[in-house]
Formats: sequence, structure tokens, C-alpha cells
Amino acid sequence: MDFPIFHLDFLGNRALIAIIAVIHAIINHALAVGLMPVVAMLEIKGFRLMQTNPELAEKWDSLAYRILFVAFLITTTIGAMTGVGIWFSASLVNPASIASLIRVFFGAWFVEWMVFVTEVVLILLYFLTWKKLKANMVKKFKHVKYGLFLCFFSWITMAIIVSILAFMMDTGNWNNDRTFIYGFVNPLYLPQLLFRTPLAMTMGGMIALFLTLIYTRKDPDFRKSALRSISKWVLVWGPLAAAGAMLYYYVIPTNLVGNLPVAMGTIEFQSWYSQIIVIVIVAIGLVIGMANWAYFRPNTAPAWLAAVSILLIAGLMGHFERLREFIRKPYVIGEYMYSNGLRVEDYPLLKRDGILKHANFVATKEVTDDNMIEAGRDVFILTCSRCHTANGAVNPIVGKFTVMFGKEPWQTPQLKGYIKNMHSARYFMPPFPGNDRELDALCAFIKELQTNPQPVTGAQDGLGFNKPKPAQSVAAR
Repeated sequence: MDFPIFHLDFLGNRALIAIIAVIHAIINHALAVGLMPVVAMLEIKGFRLMQTNPELAEKWDSLAYRILFVAFLITTTIGAMTGVGIWFSASLVNPASIASLIRVFFGAWFVEWMVFVTEVVLILLYFLTWKKLKANMVKKFKHVKYGLFLCFFSWITMAIIVSILAFMMDTGNWNNDRTFIYGFVNPLYLPQLLFRTPLAMTMGGMIALFLTLIYTRKDPDFRKSALRSISKWVLVWGPLAAAGAMLYYYVIPTNLVGNLPVAMGTIEFQSWYSQIIVIVIVAIGLVIGMANWAYFRPNTAPAWLAAVSILLIAGLMGHFERLREFIRKPYVIGEYMYSNGLRVEDYPLLKRDGILKHANFVATKEVTDDNMIEAGRDVFILTCSRCHTANGAVNPIVGKFTVMFGKEPWQTPQLKGYIKNMHSARYFMPPFPGNDRELDALCAFIKELQTNPQPVTGAQDGLGFNKPKPAQSVAAR
């Protein structure tokens, strides 16, 4: 309510964040957290052979460097841009939630920032000094330490962020005792960390397996040794990833889904939720199968199957990211803030006074007979636009009501009746926060969208939001 609203109507706000966040999470888990330990392992193998078998040591070292080059290139470009993109998009779409999380986790985020800066310095040192620090055992040992420290700091970064992600799902006792400790050590922190850690290691191992299949095609003897070493890594971490997924699977229903009081919300979630078991079995099963093939028949292992395995396990991670987002609905921060960015404790005030009165960046502060459409547009931006587009490609509100009420002109009583009770019918949707007059305005605007499809743009022009506008202009300025 204290910030101008950004709204990407053709795609949707949540889709914008999801695309950026999932790409970043996959890069972070697979390359930064999972692949770096594999690279360090391969380098150590070469380091141990420097005196006894320099030729073989060089092969291990060269393979590790070539794999690191791929990770370095992607993490320092796409990974870096999407990391910044998460902050940028989340701050635009739901600044109130980010502000709340910063207040709770300020100390943890400060430590994470320091750890991240250290991680960046280490990956630069690790990659850029690789060839300079291989002249002798002393220099190479120093370089190996860079790799081991990089592995540690990469994991610490993830371990801190996972606490914040888990907090958004289940705040635990924090709502009663709002201290940092209760926020950080929330009920879903360890289950999520125990899933993400082996999953990242498995993803990193599979990427190393795929790259090794490509880089060692002309050296079958070394190919055999390299594939077997990496396959052992995958065969250790793959089952642990499956176990972590199952733990996460069973903990979430106990703590969250079991608390959903309305059958429709639970059933709708469960129909999607039941797919997880199948995806876990197929993804992890294929990964373990590929690792076994590479171990026992390294010279016949196909690179394309390794690529498919990587895509499937990335899909598994994406599915769990979807689970993390959906299960916390109707909240963006469990039991504290709804997904529309409004705090639970503010609802009585907003229902009494209306949301327009307490919103800074709107053109209308009160609903009148003359500004119903314009006020309704403001109400839509404040209460609906975090999740819904108007007529966009993702989650359009017109499309939803068309499914429910058909293509005939919608009537105000049916729209009003549904919106008033939508939280009871669909628990994952927040209750409508405004007063009855604002609900009338919202219904009028939705009816206008049915007959006159139009994009809805959020307020970004803070200097001009109070200027008079025509009826059809963007209201929230």
C-alpha cells in the first residue's frame, strides 16, 4: 500500500518472478553448489598424481579446468544477471513482502551478502589462477584450497537463503515470538536443506558426467576412469536426493496442507501434488540408471541420455519450486502477509475504511458513481494484480470468470457473491480486503474488461499519480 504497483499485464507478475527465479535457482544449485565440488574432486585426483604420473595428472587437471570453464561462464553471466533480477523483479512486484523479509532476516542477509562476495572473489581466483598455479606441488596445493573454500562458501550461501525460502512457507513460532532465531530455524528449514543439498550435488555430477562424455571422446582409457569417478559421485548423492525429496514431500502436508480447512483448496492442490512421486521416481531413476551405465559401460554411455537426465532432474527441481510457491497460498509469508502484499493484521482496518483510503499511489481515494470504472481499476491493481492479469497470457481474470460464468454478460450479484466468498471456496486465494463499495467498483471494472478488453498497467510515475485523467486512462499512477 505504501509503494507504486508494477504490473506486467501480458505475462503476469508472478510469471516474471518465476522465470527469473527458477533459472537462477537451477544455475545456483547445479553449477555453483553442485558442480564446484566435482571440479575440486577432479583437480585433487590430478594433484595426487603430479609426482608419480604427470601425464595422467595433466589429463585430470585439464578435464577439471574445462568443466570449470563452463560453470564459470554461465554463473558469472546468466547466473549473476538472474540473481540481480530476482531482487529487481521481487521489489517491483511485491515490495512489501521483500521489505518484511529484510527486516526479519537483515543479519542473515548481511552475512549472506558477505559470503556471496567471498564466493565471487574465490571463483575468480579459482578460474583465473588455474594455469598460473600449476607449476609445482606447493602452488597447486594453494590452488586446490581455493577450490575447497569455494565449495564451502557456495553451500553456505544456499544454506542461508533456504532458511528465508522455508520461512515464507511456514513461519512457525515467529508469529508469536518475532525474533530472528524463530524465523531462521523454522519448521521447514532442515527438510528443505536436506533436499536441496543432495539434489544440487546430483545435478552437478550429471553435468560433469555429460561434459566428460563430450571432452574425453578421443581418449577411451581416461574416459573410463573419469566416468567411473563421476558416476560414483552421482550414485552416492542421487539416492540421498530421492530421500530428501520424500522427506520434503511428507513434511509439507503435515505442516501446511493438513491445516487447509476447505476441501476444494486441498483437492485442487492434491491433484497437482500427487505428480511429485512420479516425477521423483522417473527423474532420480533415470539419473541413477545413467550413472550405472557410465560406470559399467563407460565407452558406450550416450551423451544424449545424460542430457535428458539433466533436463529431467532440473524439471524435478522446478516442480518443487512450484510446490514451494503454491503451498504457501494464500500467503506470501505464512500466516503474516497475504499474496496480495497486505498483512493479515491490517485486514480489519481495510475492511472498515477501504483499501483506497490507505493506498498512496492511486488516483481515487473514494468510490463514487462517477468513477466506478477508474476506482475499480485501482482496486484490481491493489488486490488482484500480484497474481492475475486482466486479459494476459497467464492467469487472466477474464478467463477465470469466463470458465465460471460463461460468455454471456456477467451480472454484478454473481461476481460480487463469488469474490466475497472466494477465500472459503478456494482457500489459496486471499480474502477480499476492501469495503462493499470498493467491491462494487471492482465488479464494474471486471465487467468492463469483459466487454472492452484492455491492458492494465501498474503505477510507476510517482510524480503524476494525482493528475486528473480521462476515464479510460491508467488509474494507478
